[in-house]
Parts: sequence; C-alpha cells; structure tokens
Amino acid sequence: MSVEITENGEVHIYGRERLGDRPRIGILTSGGDCPGLNAVIRATTKTAFWLGYDVVGFRDGFEGLVDPIRYQVLSPRNTAGILIQGGTILGSTNKGRFAARVGESGRVELDPKLVGRVAETIERMKIEGLIVVGGDGSLSTAQQFHEAGIPVVGVPKTIDNDLKATAFTFGFNSAVLCCADALDRLHTTAASHQRVMVLEVMGRHTGWIALHGGIAGGADVILIPEIPWTYENIIAKIEERRTLDKHFTLIVVAEGAHLPAGGLVLDEGGSQNMQVRLGGIGQVVAERLEGMIEQDVRFVVLGHLQRGGGPTTFDRVLASEYGAHAVRLITEGKFGQMVCSDPPDICHVPIVEAVDQIRTVDPGGSAVQSARAMGMCFGDTPGYQNPFQTTPGKQ
Repeated sequence: MSVEITENGEVHIYGRERLGDRPRIGILTSGGDCPGLNAVIRATTKTAFWLGYDVVGFRDGFEGLVDPIRYQVLSPRNTAGILIQGGTILGSTNKGRFAARVGESGRVELDPKLVGRVAETIERMKIEGLIVVGGDGSLSTAQQFHEAGIPVVGVPKTIDNDLKATAFTFGFNSAVLCCADALDRLHTTAASHQRVMVLEVMGRHTGWIALHGGIAGGADVILIPEIPWTYENIIAKIEERRTLDKHFTLIVVAEGAHLPAGGLVLDEGGSQNMQVRLGGIGQVVAERLEGMIEQDVRFVVLGHLQRGGGPTTFDRVLASEYGAHAVRLITEGKFGQMVCSDPPDICHVPIVEAVDQIRTVDPGGSAVQSARAMGMCFGDTPGYQNPFQTTPGKQ
C-alpha cells in the first residue's frame, strides 16, 4: 500500500496493506542507488515483523517525510522476492531539500524548520525509530536529525566503500564484480588488436573500486586518487610489457584520480548542497596516451552500470545483516548509531564518527602491496619494484 498525505491533510491510499496498532519502525533509502538496498528493506521488514513491529517505508528518500508525506506499509508479503533485485522499491534521490554534502566538500546545515516538520511527521505517525540507509551525505542528514532529537539509526550504503568506521559498505562488492567483468571482456579484445584499453570506474575521491576491481580483473595499471602518477610511468609499463611479448595493456582509472599536473576532471559542477560530479578522466588519459605512443588507445566508461543489477551473494548477506541489526538498535534505544562491519561481527558506532571524513585507500596497505608484487603499476614508478624488500630464494 502507498499513502500520500498532502499539506492540507488530504489522505490518498493505494493498495491493501494497512497500519495496525503495533509499534512502528520507519525506513528510507537515500542517495545514489546500489545493489543491496532491497535486501536491507526485506531484512528490516522481516525482523521487525517477528519482533511485533509494523514497518513504514518512506518514498523517495527524505523527500517522502514532508509536504506531502509519502509512504507505503511494508510486510513480509509485499517484500517477498526482492532480496535479489537491484535498485530500491522505495525510490531514492540524492537531490532536493535534504541534500547535505560531506566528504571533500563538508557539511551543509539543513533548514531547522524543515527538520522540525520531519519531527512532526515522526511523532504524528508514531514512528519509534527511523532507519536511514545511505552514504556519507544521507548519513550527515541523519546525524542532523539525531541532533534535533529525532530517533534515527543509520545503515551504511555506497558502492564507493568510502565510509569511515566500517570495513565494508554493501554495494561495493557488486560494483567490483562489474569492474572485473568489464576487464575480463576488454582483455580479449585488447589482446586481439594489441591495444591499450582504459577503463574508467566510479569511486569519487577514493580508489577502492579501481583497486579491488583492477586486482580481480587482472589490470596492468591502476590509477587512484591516493597515489600520484605520471604518463611517463604508464608508458614505461607499456614498454615493459612489450619486452615480455605482451602487446596490449589494461588500465583502470578511478574517476577521482588527480591528473599529473593537479586537479580533477569534472563532468559537472556542484550546487550549494550538491557535490561536484566527477567523470571524463578515462577519455583524458586515453587521448593523452595515444598522442605519446604508436599504439591504438581506447577508453570505456562503466558509469551507472556499476550501480545497476542485483547484489552479489556477499552484498546480500551484508545488507541483510545490516537491516536486522538496525532493527536491534531501535529496540535497544541506541539512536544516533550506525551499524558497521567489523569482520566477522556487525557492530555499531556513532553516525558522526562515520561521516566526519572519508575512508581512503592506504598506499602502503596489503592490497596495494599485493598488486605491486604481481607487477601491477600505479603510475608512480617507471618499472617493477618489489614491495616486500627481500632477496629471491631467501627467508
């Protein structure tokens, strides 16, 4: 059932589900979509049902909370089968009145009157706790709700895996699979035509997707925001591969990687409460390389393919655990908290700790070291360098 309550109090009801007299939990999905959102909705609904709660799913992110209020009653019946579906049955938006950018751009304070109307909705509908599923921007909004006394808990969602205080965000593993699959396909066509292929992936100001996708897909060069690089070092890697009789090269570049001369490649500028839109570095890298080497260079931009489709089994499990434990936080009265992954456990931390800064790739971390050891180039050195600093054959 979908319900719309207009500003003048008119109520429009669609469907057959109805709210009962049981205590109520609210849930909304906000920000960019990603695989696993429906798994969270399903887990929340099933867990709440067995604990004696009704679940109210607010439509189109935070926008469904006010003017007009838009929601649907969720039940095990109308959430059956959505575990494997991509997207979100509740809808989402990363624009509008509630956008509060964070990360590189900082936090934007919401209109106190707007937050006050949200509080009125929560009280009017007798919501005992609101689950906000989103990334750093959405959780920054949730933190402001908490500061205003609204009972809220957070669930971390982003394909970028850049939220601090959690080892993994759901959607990331699915995006990595998309990247690896693209590299698998590019490998055969690159080898056939002896070309350099440049694959641009998402990640905003971090290189998690590029790093993990590049390793999983056997990339030769990985360019990420956390490691400075030069075109000369990339060309040295291409030449190194030729000496090994490998006449093609696969390059993965994160959309937020800085150019050698500095600066980001922007697709579109941000508004007052929206972050800048990154994109286009794949084309820039490809065109520059083609002018420097006698070899065909092509580029591919994965774009929103990384957000679409169903979740991997890893993301299904993680999202399901997050949904169940978010309900637990509400039943325990632990508001202002975000569920998080600390393998093998699901824990919780204050939302403010998760959004005060982004989580970036450690250039000296195990994943980067492993990639270097296998001969992958990050554009910061002209040739292979052993990261483990040992003599072959000696312990």
